[in-house]
Amino acid sequence: MTSDPGDSPTRPDVVDRLLGAFDHVLDRVHDSILRPLIIAGRALAFGLIALVATVVLALVLVIGLTRLMNVYLFAGHEWLTYGVLGVIFVVAGMVIWRWRRPVSLKK
Repeated sequence: MTSDPGDSPTRPDVVDRLLGAFDHVLDRVHDSILRPLIIAGRALAFGLIALVATVVLALVLVIGLTRLMNVYLFAGHEWLTYGVLGVIFVVAGMVIWRWRRPVSLKK
């Protein structure tokens, strides 16, 4: 039995070279295109989840504070609760307004 020259380990098979080149191209595409898209998608999804959780927490706190004030602090005087909450939100808005930075005008 004679050995086939294509079986020698020094000469790689054409199919192996093509599959290696195809695998290399796929790795490059994955690393340069797909991976950043996957990371951006994850960041967007986690950001939206954090935003929704923050909004829900803020609403629960405001509703709880309103109920606490209506029931325990100012029982029978709901207008006083709304006045106190209004003052709190106006002061918070004024503080946030002072932190703002003016937008630079483009010319």
